Amino acid sequence: MYKNEELIKTGDTYHNEFSYSQTEVDLFSKVSGDHNPIHHDAAYAATTMFKKPIIHGMLSASVFSKVFGTEFPGEGTIYLSQQLQFKRPMYVDQVYLASFEVSETDPEKHKATITTLVKHKETGDITIQGVAQVMNLKRI
Repeated sequence: MYKNEELIKTGDTYHNEFSYSQTEVDLFSKVSGDHNPIHHDAAYAATTMFKKPIIHGMLSASVFSKVFGTEFPGEGTIYLSQQLQFKRPMYVDQVYLASFEVSETDPEKHKATITTLVKHKETGDITIQGVAQVMNLKRI
């Protein structure tokens, strides 16, 4: 298990369980300005392929930022880039598991490449996958 004071290295993994409420989706709509009814209008969403409101993709992926900045590698981490693929919709009040695996480090530049993945906890279905580049002067 990763300890926040340790240097990360190739092969290290980290996991974070999370979910979002409708209140959080509504707050994200307000902050982002994305008021697409697919995110909060059940009647509208029922007419779509999703059948019910879905979480904004960028809100869903924000778990990566939370983990990088506070847990793994942790405080002081700077996001350099993130490649994302949204594979399946995500829904409020469902539990998801975000997984991280360090695929490469560059200790001289304090940078790491980290594979990012979100799965529905119960079904194991992948909802988001990608690759991030981060920098942390103390932990890489």
